Amino acid sequence: MRYQFKFRPYQRRFLRSLTTNHGKWDIREGIILRLTDESGKVGWGEIAPISWFGSETLEQALDFCRQLPGEITDEIIFSIPDELPACQFGFESGWGMGSGEWGVGSGGDEGDEGDNFITLNSSLLTPNFSLLYSGLLPSGEAALNQWETLWQEGYRTFKWKIGVYAIADELEIFESLIHTLPAFTKLRLDANGGLSYEEANLWLWTCDNLKANGELALEIEFIEQPLPVEQFQQMLELSMSYETAIALDESVATLGQLAACHQQGWRGIFVIKPGIVGSPSRLRKFCHQHQIDTVFSSVFETAIARLAALQLAAELSRNNRAIGFGIDHFFEQEDTWLQSLWNDF
Repeated sequence: MRYQFKFRPYQRRFLRSLTTNHGKWDIREGIILRLTDESGKVGWGEIAPISWFGSETLEQALDFCRQLPGEITDEIIFSIPDELPACQFGFESGWGMGSGEWGVGSGGDEGDEGDNFITLNSSLLTPNFSLLYSGLLPSGEAALNQWETLWQEGYRTFKWKIGVYAIADELEIFESLIHTLPAFTKLRLDANGGLSYEEANLWLWTCDNLKANGELALEIEFIEQPLPVEQFQQMLELSMSYETAIALDESVATLGQLAACHQQGWRGIFVIKPGIVGSPSRLRKFCHQHQIDTVFSSVFETAIARLAALQLAAELSRNNRAIGFGIDHFFEQEDTWLQSLWNDF
């Protein structure tokens, strides 16, 4: 099969800076892809790299798109190298979206979409999958004020960033947070690899103690990526030393990393970010083969990549874990942004 190929880079500004151990993030940049097959059906894909997390850079992705011809084939789509995992996801998911799921399947010539252009309606922005969602809280004290808004929107699982401020300050905020959140809430602590070995032990010991003392009506579900990627063996040891679970995130950013950690003995939780992990078909094969414990998570993509990611999550999630896509409150909601992006280019 042959496809007419076009792409557009985009920028979306966060309503407020996203602060993690990796630093502050103000603007989400990516690339929207359009594939039109020989019958005129249109598939939309998205490349949303996070280079500091393990994917290619935006510039590398743009270079790849620029060197492609205006007409591409299945062979090109499925031979994208592993060094470009966000491109693998974007092209392969776009290839799979050519069935009219995004609305009108009429491509037309550039600038001639008119009323036939795709619109991202609310049903596509929030696909009707039977999935639980986790809401992302801001780091630091801001979490104490943000959780209630998300609770009213229906979230019952929250993720809070740690490893951003001094550990003594974060433990104090944590003490307030756990006694403020309603009973039966689940809380995830995400360090983004920012803790020292001693700090990771302290966090795990604190969580174990709270659980052992029966002080909490909520559940500390896991600590996410407590140590840097290169300290895999220490995380493996910690996972066997404490009751509180550990989830790998940065360590399993791509399919190659995921397979390597599994081969080295990790049988805990894998946080999978579909937007940067690589080929969806190869991810399906790996998950079906090994039946791993997964949490699917956002890379702050647009609704295009989100729909493809949520379809994977609905198919591959196990153990009824909430997925990490509760991030809408970090952006202004624009239903017509894609049409504007395409026509104003």
